[in-house]
Amino acid sequence: MTIVRSIALFVLAALAEIGGAWLIWQGVREHKGLLWIGAGIAALGAYGFVATLQPDANFGRILAAYGGIFVAGSLGWAMVVDKFRPDRYDIIGALICLAGVAVIMYAPRT
Repeated sequence: MTIVRSIALFVLAALAEIGGAWLIWQGVREHKGLLWIGAGIAALGAYGFVATLQPDANFGRILAAYGGIFVAGSLGWAMVVDKFRPDRYDIIGALICLAGVAVIMYAPRT
């Protein structure tokens, strides 16, 4: 159950961070205004809190592993929201990152 909770928290963190950055991008680059920027800032703040809910107590480990989630999640966001079509190297790179997440977070420790 701990692994399932950890993965769910990583997914929630990714939605908050990637969504927040996307909202700010829309507010600034697409000229959608301060409301979008403010929502993005709030979402990025929520990301910071979600990361603290991870069961592992090591900040560096959580952030390092989250980097892999962020890479894969960003490509997933781009596919769904921006209709981006990743090429095979995008997919291979994301899978390598996710393998790194699994090793960093879920490998047995002595």
